[in-house]
Amino acid sequence: MAEKLLEIKDLHAGVEGKEILKGLNLTVGKGEVHVILGPNGSGKSTLMNIIMGHPKYEVTAGTLSFEGEDLKDLKTFERARKGLFLSFQTPEEIPGITVENMIRTAKQAISGEKIKIIPFRRKLKAMMEELKMKPEYAERYMNVGFSGGEKKRNEILQLLMLEPKLALLDETDSGLDVDAVQIVSEGVAKFHNDENSCLIITHNTRILEKLKVDRVHVLMNGQIVEEGGPELIDTINSRGFTHILDAQAGK
Repeated sequence: MAEKLLEIKDLHAGVEGKEILKGLNLTVGKGEVHVILGPNGSGKSTLMNIIMGHPKYEVTAGTLSFEGEDLKDLKTFERARKGLFLSFQTPEEIPGITVENMIRTAKQAISGEKIKIIPFRRKLKAMMEELKMKPEYAERYMNVGFSGGEKKRNEILQLLMLEPKLALLDETDSGLDVDAVQIVSEGVAKFHNDENSCLIITHNTRILEKLKVDRVHVLMNGQIVEEGGPELIDTINSRGFTHILDAQAGK
């Protein structure tokens, strides 16, 4: 059994007094790839934001730990330093700071060590080539004027450069064409190894083609209602969520 990286027990949480997660349980081991599927409004993005410590969301019960450490009182930047990374559905534009400076500053803040410019730039250039990003984008302001696909590739660039322990990918593939999904999928596969893990929300399972999925979770109405191996993805793709909804209604 893989060493536990993320462990969530009986998590209740919500926003502005509305409960969204209603007793959720989830464990992700080191080196594993987990996928969360579910209809819109089931709580998937809420879960990602709560793991990352978004101040808008409130945990009302349950526990959330990372490498055995309680995350409850840690701010978002402290969680990032512990090795958590969240890739957004809609990445923000940040005028005034370039892609290179943003990534270098973040990496230095996480490592606590001064970054050597020449090796950093050499690696950044190589990673951008892998993602088919033009090198001049490193000097552009963060996501400003980027297309949707370019913003998503930039998210994966940050993932590859920052090398977190747990990557939280919240529909990173949404809105992408076939070629862009392929590039993003290859980027995630390049990141993943035995020492880190991925927790992926997706509606387009093509992003998973380059990955070995260990566990699939179906999230509905704030709870994980079904779990299985990668074969569950095929079941959902062919039958949708209707059979699970019907089973839940019959309980």
